[in-house]
Order: sequence, then structure tokens, then C-alpha cells
Amino acid sequence: MKHRCVFCTPDLLVAQAAMDAAREAGIDDKDISLVAREDIEMQKIPEHRLKEHHDVTPAAVRGIACGGGSGLLLGLIAVAIPPLGLTLAGAGAMVVAGAAMGCWTGALVGFDVDDAISRKFKEEIAAGCILVVLDGDREKLARAKPFVESTGAFPLAFKAHTALT
Repeated sequence: MKHRCVFCTPDLLVAQAAMDAAREAGIDDKDISLVAREDIEMQKIPEHRLKEHHDVTPAAVRGIACGGGSGLLLGLIAVAIPPLGLTLAGAGAMVVAGAAMGCWTGALVGFDVDDAISRKFKEEIAAGCILVVLDGDREKLARAKPFVESTGAFPLAFKAHTALT
């Protein structure tokens, strides 16, 4: 399971050095991303390095789970009431419809909600700092931390699993 660590850097030069140090320590290039203020992102940071600033994917997954669960519950209740005449196939259709509706609703809501990193470190981002976000297993992150810190980046108190963050 991958975990996530966040480092704060004062400018793009230090952020670039921190990314290079993380790569040298064994962090895959695809597991390194940056978060910064919009004006900094638009002008200086390449698009493939930017981390999404919204919560769409986790919200959609939660919507699928909640919608599917609700559809399952309603479908089983409808099957248990004989006058409704719903079959198990109809209950399955209710599960699929509930999951689809939950996914759609969750994604719409999640698009308007900032991701966990942007919410937690909004003051640092507003001050013009660039956050370097590393994903990896505990051993890789522990190995990379001293290398990244030696560039002038400092760790922020954020460690999370990356599955739904």
C-alpha cells in the first residue's frame, strides 16, 4: 500500500531539487507531484507535475458504495414484498442504477471540494510555497526523506494512504 508525504519548498528551484533528490532515492517519477498557488502553477510548473486540486475520484468511489448499497437495500426490500413483483434481476438493476447515480452525484460534489492536501495546507499554498508530494511505500519514503530535506525542503505533518485521499 502506498503512503503519501508532503514537503514544503519556498520556490520552484528548491522544489526541482527536492524532486531530483526523491528520484535519486528511488521514488518513481510518476509518484512525484507538485501543489502550488494557481498563478505559480499556470506560469512555471509543467502540467504533468500538477496534482489535481479537487476530490472527484474519492467522492465518486464513495458515491458508488453508498448508491450501490442503497440500491441493494431497496431492491431486497422490494423483492421481499410479493405484491411489488420485483425479481432478483430487478433488484440487481436497482443496485446498478443506485451505484451509477451515486457515482455521478459524488463526482459532481467532489469536483467542488478541494483535495485533502489543498485543504490542510491552504495557508502555505496562499503564501506562495510549492508543495512536493511523494507517494510510495514506507521504506522508500523513509529513504527519500533525508535526501529531500537536504535540498531545503521541510516535511509537513501529513501522512496518508493514497487509495482514497
